[in-house]
Amino acid sequence: MRLSEAQKAVHTWISQFEEGYWPPLSNLARLTEEVGELAREMNHRFGNKTKRSDEAEKDLALELGDVLFVLLVIANQQGIDLEQALNQVLDKYRSRDADRWKRLD
Repeated sequence: MRLSEAQKAVHTWISQFEEGYWPPLSNLARLTEEVGELAREMNHRFGNKTKRSDEAEKDLALELGDVLFVLLVIANQQGIDLEQALNQVLDKYRSRDADRWKRLD
């Protein structure tokens, strides 16, 4: 699925509810919460924080999906084309960091 298609799918989902999009700062708080859940799972798997014995392992892909969903929500609400934004960022990295790291041979 292209990012533009994902943005449309998210908009279709949200548009079916009377509440619609949450206010921008609520969406930012939600993004922070989702990134926190991702960070917690990453720390359990790769960091020093071990899980409690009664705590189930979470699906890392779903945690990333939650973060992506909220990013798509914010982009939609702000009228941002994420495909265009990502292409601009990749161009920036390609020029700014072209010689920053050693390339694989």
